[in-house]
Amino acid sequence: MSGVPREFGRLLRAEWTKFRTVRGWTAAAIAAALVTVGLGLFSAAGSHSSCGTGPVEVACPPPPTAPTGEAVNDKFYFVHRTLTGDGAITVRLTSMTGRIRKPDVKPGERNLVAGVVPWAKAGVMIKESTRQGAPYAAVMMTGEHGVRMQHDFTRDVAGRHRDVSERSPLWLRLTRSGGTLTGYESADGRTWTRIGTASPAGLPRSVRIGMFATSPGDLTVTRADLGGTVAAERFTETTGEFDQVTVVGTAPGGWRHDDIGVTIGPDGAPHHPGRAVRSGGAFAVTGVGDIGPATEGMRAEAPLAGAPAGLVLVIVVAVLFVTAEYRHGLIRTTLLAAPRRGRALAAKALTAGLATFAVALPAATAAFVLGGRILRANGNAVLPVPPLTQVRVVVGIAVLFALAAVLALALGALLRRGVAAVITAIAAIVVPHIVATTSVLPESAAGWLLTVTPAAAFAVQQSVPEYPQMLGHYSPLAGFYPLPPLAGLGVLAGYAALALGLAALRLRRADA
Repeated sequence: MSGVPREFGRLLRAEWTKFRTVRGWTAAAIAAALVTVGLGLFSAAGSHSSCGTGPVEVACPPPPTAPTGEAVNDKFYFVHRTLTGDGAITVRLTSMTGRIRKPDVKPGERNLVAGVVPWAKAGVMIKESTRQGAPYAAVMMTGEHGVRMQHDFTRDVAGRHRDVSERSPLWLRLTRSGGTLTGYESADGRTWTRIGTASPAGLPRSVRIGMFATSPGDLTVTRADLGGTVAAERFTETTGEFDQVTVVGTAPGGWRHDDIGVTIGPDGAPHHPGRAVRSGGAFAVTGVGDIGPATEGMRAEAPLAGAPAGLVLVIVVAVLFVTAEYRHGLIRTTLLAAPRRGRALAAKALTAGLATFAVALPAATAAFVLGGRILRANGNAVLPVPPLTQVRVVVGIAVLFALAAVLALALGALLRRGVAAVITAIAAIVVPHIVATTSVLPESAAGWLLTVTPAAAFAVQQSVPEYPQMLGHYSPLAGFYPLPPLAGLGVLAGYAALALGLAALRLRRADA
């Protein structure tokens, strides 16, 4: 057994010597890296954006970020007081109503209809401060998803109650004890059910506690004339009616009203502002916006747009690495030096994969980092993502390139015809991705392609995940893939392993 590693190491050195001594192969591998970087930077350089501040156009501000680094939406109306140390807020929610803008029936006449969107929210909140992106926890009623406890923008726990009305009001409570926030719900204000707990990082002794309301846009997705889909989002607002408000532990001072994250129009006035009306001990709080992760906007992986073109060159090099030996009759010499044919093929595949990874990793890094800087310099607001996600995207693209090289080499060894193997590999890896991420196919067909073909591996570049508690246009066209990143890579790895196995089987049966 000790001789196996030595034999395989010898085969690896021999294959690496073959690869690096053929200048055309090394030049093409380097060209693949340059194409990936060049097209990515060219795409970034062509993307410009600006935002208006009155008559002046300025760079668009980046979205607020959560303490963990994700881009977030943090826009709502907040009626609050200062809480120092431990305390609690208890309210009775008697109704939740709203308005939704629909397409205008008559020109110039706004078509506002009564209703609430599925993820409209009204409830109680404890938040570090009124700064956007500040840690928080909230207990709320939603439009169609019942009671929820949400915190730090990405965490969501479902409660029991499904609706609220004047005849069937709902009590909500949020308490603080040290660094732990606990949410409760009740149907009568006497018997309470705990929903969940949260421990927002870095929560100071003095925080804000109160009632809030918010409502994301009404999302509609329609089929386009030439295929694909078109997503549109229209204005909505929601109003929560609160009474029997009890706050324990607050500092001296009255209620404050803040329209967190309100958009200021060109005339300097708030655009779609929220509001609150107090009548005795009752509050009607109306809000517009959302609290949660941001999924719409320029994505951090946008500078990797050159990857499909770079993959084409990688595929060509990997196929030629094996088919050239068949074309020139050198395969028998290789097999004479390595009687165990499966090991010879494995050494060749590993060499192709490692060589490709070695050129793809710096290329992906350069495209991602430099392209991101160019996008921001051009005024684009790129959605920030945590550092570990950035590493996963960059390293994942390099692994995708390496696996694609292995699959292409395996197809070359199986088909033994360069043109046929190149066309097959491109049709399996590159074409499905291009077709699925353009407005050509219905979303269901695009998702199917990116699930069952090797192109599923492109999911590794998705930097913003799909959140079940957020209504969004989660489609390949919008940068979302049907499989998780590692699962997508697994599909490509499975195809590569299958093709290698079939190629090894054929190699054992015939040299040429």
